[in-house]
Parts: sequence; C-alpha cells; structure tokens
Amino acid sequence: MKRLFSLIIAGLAAAGGWFVLQQAQSNGWNLSLPGLVSGVGNQALPPTRNNETIRIASFNIQVFGESKLGDPDAMQAIITILRTFDLIAIQEVRSVSQDILPQLMARLNADGHQYDYAIGPRLGRSNSKEQYAFVFDTQTIEIDRYQLYTVDDPDDLLHREPLVGWFRARGPAPEHAFTFSLATIHTDPDEVNQELDVLDDVFFKVRDDTRRSEDDVILLGDLNAKAANLRQLGQVKGLVKVVSGETPTNTLHNAQYDNILFHETATTEFTGRAGVFDFLREFNLSLPQAQRISDHMPVWAEFSIFEGGRAGPLASKPNSVKGF
Repeated sequence: MKRLFSLIIAGLAAAGGWFVLQQAQSNGWNLSLPGLVSGVGNQALPPTRNNETIRIASFNIQVFGESKLGDPDAMQAIITILRTFDLIAIQEVRSVSQDILPQLMARLNADGHQYDYAIGPRLGRSNSKEQYAFVFDTQTIEIDRYQLYTVDDPDDLLHREPLVGWFRARGPAPEHAFTFSLATIHTDPDEVNQELDVLDDVFFKVRDDTRRSEDDVILLGDLNAKAANLRQLGQVKGLVKVVSGETPTNTLHNAQYDNILFHETATTEFTGRAGVFDFLREFNLSLPQAQRISDHMPVWAEFSIFEGGRAGPLASKPNSVKGF
C-alpha cells in the first residue's frame, strides 16, 4: 500500500569552492588524474569541465569521521575526488562530533577553493548513527537553505530517512537556470527490500512537496542494490538509472550498490554523460590503499546549467539572492 511521507525541515551548515582539477603527491600515492573520459554506466572520470554543465556525484565515504580525517593519504585522495565535482551527496558521515564537515571544508578550501556544505541530523536506530551531507562548489551551485529538509517517516519504514536539498546552477539568469531537488539515501542492507518498496513514494512526495513547482528530482545514494533489482522504486515509469548492467560501484569491483536516478522526461537537462569514478585504477592504488578511502566509489552524472537543457541569457555575475 502506498504511504504518504510528510516533510520536516532539518539541519543546516556552512563554509565555502572554485573548481580546479588538482594533481597531488602524498607518500607514494600518485593522485594525478589521467585523460578524462565518460560514458553512461562506465567506470569513467567526468569529462573535461565546461561552463555550461555541472557534475553531480554520490559518494559513500565509509565511516567518515575523526579516524579518516587523521589519515593524510586517504584525505588527500578524498579532497582530490571531491574537487572533481560541482555537487556531491555524501553518505555515512559517522561521528558524535559535529566538526567533521567544517574540517573537511577547511581542507577543501585551503588553496583558495570555496566549497560549502549542508548537513542533516544524525539518523539510525542503533547507537552507530549517520548523517547525510551535501558538499558543493559555490561558484557553480547555490542552495536554498530554507528548503533543506529530512523526509519524515512516521511508520519507521526507513532506517535513515533521505535528506533533501533544493539547488540551482549558477551562471544563467535565475529564471533560465537549472533548478532541482536532490534526495540522498543510504538504505539498510538488512531491510533493503522494504526500503526500496517505499522509495518510489518518497520520490513522488519530494516532487510534490510544498514548492509544487520542481519536477526535477534526483534521487541518489547507496541503495545497496543493483539497478536491475530496485523493486517498486525501479518500476517507476521513465526512471533513468545512470549505473546499470554489471558495472560495479565498490572498490572490490564485485558489487553494484550506488546509483543516481531521475525521470527521463522531467530532467531533460541530463547530458547523457555519467559513470563511476574508479579511483583505485585512476590513482593506481593498491586495494588496501583504496579501501582506506572507502569501500564505495563515487557515481556521477552531468547536467546542463540551463533549465530544460536549452541555453538562455547568462547572468552578468553569480546569483546570491537569499532563498533563491
């Protein structure tokens, strides 16, 4: 039976990124990025950035907390990966301390970048609670913090309810810029079938939330399921899955967990370019080195900065209107 989900405003956060693709060396870890390639569902780095597209990614940074922050090699790799994208939904922020994202921002912005973030509440039924976070380049993306919320789950059907943010691409005049809702999820492996059978309801509830004018809904995260086995969520007619087939999204290269989903007729801003950032191969790491970063690899998709994917007037300067 379909269930309706009410919406609750959640947490905020702060800090500041101009996008630059960086090369780094750290104690034998070669983090220089080779030629950039792309392709839907392929293990691929994003294409060379241009001024008319943005790249959105999902990255489960396994148990992201104080211990990982204290690993300089892993953190340098994470910083290099994050700077490859305009907007990243991060799952598995796990720490009682609330300074994990501020510390991450300090490192991201240490050389002049201006990344910012938004973070949700600590979630989970056990003592090991997690948070979702959105990290974004403020030169290419803006957020309406008044529209940041966590999906309410009155029947406790989801272990960690999705965090939803409303974003707009910078560059075009506001009325011509791509706006979209981003909903990130980390399903529980032991309850994944139940959760997949309600995430279709979540998708439509986010689309029909209090704004009632945003049809571009992007659901992304660690689904703990293959694209071919998304149950009721996968039965949404017209749903695009940027990772499909047998493409792995974990560092062991033997499972597919992560994905980015949206409706093909609503989100025509999708350029057709997407993939999995296989940092183990791109950075030429050993498996133990890669797993110090995460057991997941980022998945990404590219979108036009123009609403509907069609160019309109460009703004003369970045938009900074409060609440869009």
